[in-house]
Amino acid sequence: MAPIDDTPKNAPDSEPTTEPAAGPAGPVAPPSSAPPTGATAAPTAPAPAPPAAGAATPARMPRWLPKAMALALALYACFQLGSWAFHQLTGLLLNILIAFFLALAVEPAVGRMAARGMRRGLATFLVFVAVAIVSVGFVVLLGSMLAGQIVDMVEDLPEYLDSLINWINHTFNTELSRVAVQDSLLRSDWLRSYVENSASGVLDVSATVLGGLFKLLTIFLFSFYFAADGPRLRRALCSVLPPAKQAEVLRAWEIAVDKTGGYLYSRGLMALASGAAHFVLLEFLGVPYAPALAVWVGLVSQFLPTIGTYLAGALPMLIAFTVAPWYALWVLAFVVVYQQFENYLLQPKLTAKTVDIHPAVAFGSVVAGTALLGAVGALIAIPAVATLQAFLGAYVKRYAVTEDPRVHGHRRHGEMVLARIQRALRTGRDQAPPPGSGA
Repeated sequence: MAPIDDTPKNAPDSEPTTEPAAGPAGPVAPPSSAPPTGATAAPTAPAPAPPAAGAATPARMPRWLPKAMALALALYACFQLGSWAFHQLTGLLLNILIAFFLALAVEPAVGRMAARGMRRGLATFLVFVAVAIVSVGFVVLLGSMLAGQIVDMVEDLPEYLDSLINWINHTFNTELSRVAVQDSLLRSDWLRSYVENSASGVLDVSATVLGGLFKLLTIFLFSFYFAADGPRLRRALCSVLPPAKQAEVLRAWEIAVDKTGGYLYSRGLMALASGAAHFVLLEFLGVPYAPALAVWVGLVSQFLPTIGTYLAGALPMLIAFTVAPWYALWVLAFVVVYQQFENYLLQPKLTAKTVDIHPAVAFGSVVAGTALLGAVGALIAIPAVATLQAFLGAYVKRYAVTEDPRVHGHRRHGEMVLARIQRALRTGRDQAPPPGSGA
């Protein structure tokens, strides 16, 4: 007999219910998703899906990277600003460098006058007045010489032109005349353009002259303060250094003063000797403006080492050529001979205790100074190298040189013959067969 089903046919299917687990504190109510009475249900965000197995986690920017980038940009901006400021102040820094070396040059004279009781500012002023008088006198004398020579050349230009035209007609069988040549020159386009450019360049020349005067005034002003306030400047510099470094700075300063002052002193004596020798020659030949030419040769030849002698001799040669062509050759020969006398006899005696620098080192320093700072570098290169050489020489340990002929660049003939015999015997011994080999 079949079992009887007592479930109503119209009753819905009921979901299975889970009985709450009873804990120590009693039954725990099941979580309900129904909102409380009187509250509005808040929308719930869908839960993030868990990363799939093997998927890479996105990398995050390190916290130090923005700070590092900002620091790099700040350093680059500071570098650009410093480079721009340095290029803008190059002229001023160069003037200060020249003023510093000029102050070092006059320091011995100012120091001697101050040691005798004179105020340092007054002593510096008197020294600079003397330097200014000598400089202005030289410029005026040289300018008058050049102006007079130019006037004489302009007055003698028709005669020179006639002689040149006669030589051309006689050599090339032409029929030129001075009037035709003058007319062609006056009507030429290049002369008209040259005159127009010269007229428009007057303002540029004036601005250049004014700029040069301002630069010269700046140099003298800074050099006056450096020389007059030398002790105060050294005290201020040493106040920020430890005692050991202070002694080194003062020692370097003293070496720089000695070498720079000694350089100018020795060069002044050699300029005096060179000017006197060339004055005697020019007076003997009857070359005009002999005193001014002698001063020119003396100064230029000594303060532009090695090549200054030949550059200075070009002007006397040119003026001597206007007197007689053979006089220019006499001047050239005298310049060459005197250069050798100065290099091998006069200069070693005068510079032995001041700036004892090898001629090759002096020439290289002048070339390097010219490449770096132009004419200013050529002037201050030798005292700067002498100062550096003297300062480093105190820290380089030297030893006695062995008495070996090779040190002097030669070997005695007997030693050379003996060395060849020993080398031949050694070679024969190496090539001989060993005993018992049956050879």
